[in-house]
Amino acid sequence: MTLSIKNRGLYFDNYIDSYLTERARKRLVTKKIAGIIFLVILIVSSIFIGLVDLPIFELGTWSSRQNLVLLSSRLPRTLSLVIAGASVSVSGLVMQNLMQNKFVSPNTAGTMDSAKLGIVFVMIFLPNAPLLMRTTVAFGFAFLGTCLFLLISRYLPSKNTILIPLVGIMFGNIIGSIATFFAYQHQLLQNMASWLQGNFSVVMRGNYELLYLSIPLFIIIYLFAYQFTIMAAGQEMATNLGISYQKMRLVGIGIIALSSSIVLVSVGNIPFLGIIVPNLVSLKFGDQMKNNLPLTAYFGASFLLICDMIGRIIIAPYEISVSLVIGVLGSICFIGLLLKESRRYS
Repeated sequence: MTLSIKNRGLYFDNYIDSYLTERARKRLVTKKIAGIIFLVILIVSSIFIGLVDLPIFELGTWSSRQNLVLLSSRLPRTLSLVIAGASVSVSGLVMQNLMQNKFVSPNTAGTMDSAKLGIVFVMIFLPNAPLLMRTTVAFGFAFLGTCLFLLISRYLPSKNTILIPLVGIMFGNIIGSIATFFAYQHQLLQNMASWLQGNFSVVMRGNYELLYLSIPLFIIIYLFAYQFTIMAAGQEMATNLGISYQKMRLVGIGIIALSSSIVLVSVGNIPFLGIIVPNLVSLKFGDQMKNNLPLTAYFGASFLLICDMIGRIIIAPYEISVSLVIGVLGSICFIGLLLKESRRYS
């Protein structure tokens, strides 16, 4: 039975639509596979780059020293880089949704500096405290410091997206100065500076496993991704849609504070990562948080791996801390984002 001209046109249109949809799906699958392969290449490169030579094609001839370096240093270091990069980036994404501001992160809202003050408190009053106790105290200080900044931000003009992070940086510097003062008074300044600098060269088996707590935190964030996305539209919108705005905000702050404290206690401070990665992801893929969470974690981990390898290679056999490398690259990206935002209002 022959089709009419109209039916032929509809059939052809449906065929073209299905063909384009299938083509787009295949392209998406190809991109995902390429992304996974790229991350695997970065992980393998991170494992086999270092002062001690680990020939990848001579695994059966390795000495006991080389096996020890792999299991006790290289693998823990690479795993901590992946987890820390993903954790810091996702924390920045959550905070940006809570604050409805693209330029806030744990580093520009006083969270990290408050956690640093908590660590100084532990170093003074509980010098022999285990790692879990240090993290708990740092979490308490980070939570209170972030809540205080949120209280201050209520009196700032919300339309000025650049003013809030600048005030947050000043607020963090005040808290950081207090921490430095007490550290200086108790002759702990050098210990504090060396411990809190983002440096993965000291990561060894037995002192990084606390980072695994970031994985269940990521799952919790994913489960509440819809609520956090709605909260980015403001309190009135969230309330109208049946979301308890203040309770969800406290949940978000608690997750950010705990995640930031874990990273700070385990590997030190990592600047700018929580700002630039979520911003670049949202510029490319939009603002749907549930879709952006895996992408933010992926790009955060990849970026931190690349910066760490640059630090290991650039002046080999010596090493530059990853916080310095990411500080240079991240500051350039941050300035670019600020200039892009300022042009919107000019």
